[in-house]
This record gives sequence, structure tokens and C-alpha cells, in this order.
Amino acid sequence: MDGVTLQPEAMSMMPLGEGETARFFAASRLSGIDCLTATFRTHVYPPHTHETYVVGTIETGRDIVSARGFRGHAGPGDIIFIMPQDVHDGAPVDGGYSYRMSYPGEDFMRMVAEAVSGRPVAAAPFFRSPLVHDPEGARLFGAAHRALESGADGLAGEELLLRAYARCLVLHADIPEAAAGREEGPIRRVRALIEARYAEDLRLDELAATAGFSTHHLIRAFRREVGLTPHAYVIDARVRRAQDRLRAGAAPAEVAADVGFADQAHLTRAFKARVGVTPGAYRRAVTA
Repeated sequence: MDGVTLQPEAMSMMPLGEGETARFFAASRLSGIDCLTATFRTHVYPPHTHETYVVGTIETGRDIVSARGFRGHAGPGDIIFIMPQDVHDGAPVDGGYSYRMSYPGEDFMRMVAEAVSGRPVAAAPFFRSPLVHDPEGARLFGAAHRALESGADGLAGEELLLRAYARCLVLHADIPEAAAGREEGPIRRVRALIEARYAEDLRLDELAATAGFSTHHLIRAFRREVGLTPHAYVIDARVRRAQDRLRAGAAPAEVAADVGFADQAHLTRAFKARVGVTPGAYRRAVTA
């Protein structure tokens, strides 16, 4: 297509200026979906295309988005949807912007749509507008993107991103959500697996296979039956086992590693959120 470049070429044609950053990383648990986090002050994208979808949010500042005959300003609380092969560009407004983007392929997005709807989806899901204002969806996507970038909790990243994509498909691409039912038996099996293997780096697809569900169906069903998502339940199980170890006199740093947290800081955040005090304070109180 004359006058149109692909994303890597678009980036290389516009060297980053002062105060600008750009980092690509892959969501390895989710079919290697490419992700980008960047801050642009003067960087202007030429018209270009992707073979994948582009789904992302602006964290700070504003960006001019042009695609499919639409031209508008994107800011915090907005979600950008670029369809595969859509010609689009971008430019900073009033000092620039920081944003987070993901690039899921058609097959992956169709798979999520089928999991959401509970039926085959023949055509690639179509997002009605390149730009929507959806603060809750943007918050969920941002949390997913940050979790994937940090790499500290793989289950959190994949669960959050699937929830974000599912929400976007239902609200902004007219994918109907399948009716919910009661599924106590399958969820009981998943809970038992988590209780037995809470310290491991569990994968959402393994938990879903235990229930006989798709990953999206598992998240919905588990939340409906238990009141928590699978990841939240894993964190709860780790905190409960951490309490056991602390009561026995173990040091917080040792406990963090033993029950599956990335480090002591991760344990402290999760523990205090659920128990109300830090692991060290809890240990001192129960062993005094």
C-alpha cells in the first residue's frame, strides 16, 4: 500500500527525542502477544498498518488518533481499537502522552470472542469505533499491561488481560456474553488444585482444563461460585499459608519464597491488604 508503513518501520523512521521512551515486550503466556509501553513528546507516527489488532489506553496526556475516517483526541479513560490492516497514525498534543498498547492477532481475538459467547465466531470481531471512553475498561487494561510488563505474577497478567479483552468485546464489538449457570463441581476441582499447589506459578489454561472450561468461562464461573477470581483465590491461599508459617516463627523473607510470592514486598502488600498488618507485625503478635 503506497505511503503506508508497518509498525517497526514507523518506529525506526522517527528516532526518539529527549524525554521519550518506548519498550516492546511479549506476553509469553498469551500466544506471545506483543505489547508496547511508551512516552512520546514530539514523536509523530506516519500512516501505517498492523497485521494484528491494536488495543490500548492513554495513561497521561493526549494523543491525536486517526483511523477509518475518524480523527479525535485520546486521553486517560479512553480505549483505542485499531482493526488489522487499518491505516492509522498518531501525534502528541500539548506536551505529549504516555500510553500502553497490545497487539493481539485475529485468531487470538476470535478465540476470546468464542469463549465469551460460548459459540463459534466465524468472522474477526469488529470494534465499532477506533476510540471509546470506558474508564473501567481502561483501568482494567492498564492493570493487566503493568502486570505483564513486570513479569512478577504471570497468572495475574493473563487473567487481567483476558478480562479486559472480554469486556471490550462485549461492550464495544457486539459479542454477546453467554448466560451463566451454576457449576459447583468443576469449580470445586479448581479450588482443590489451587489449595494443593498454591506456591507454584500456576497457569490459567491449566486451571481451566481442570474444570473443563475455556479460560474466560473459568474466570466468570469461579468468580460467580467463589466470589473471587482464580488469581485472587491463589493470593488468598498464599496469605493463609503464610500465616501458618509466621505463627511457627518463620521469617517473612523465608515465608515469601516458600508460599509463592515474588519477593517479601509482594508478600507484605498482599498480607497487609487481607490481614490488616504487615507479616512482621503479625509474627511478633502471634509468637509473643
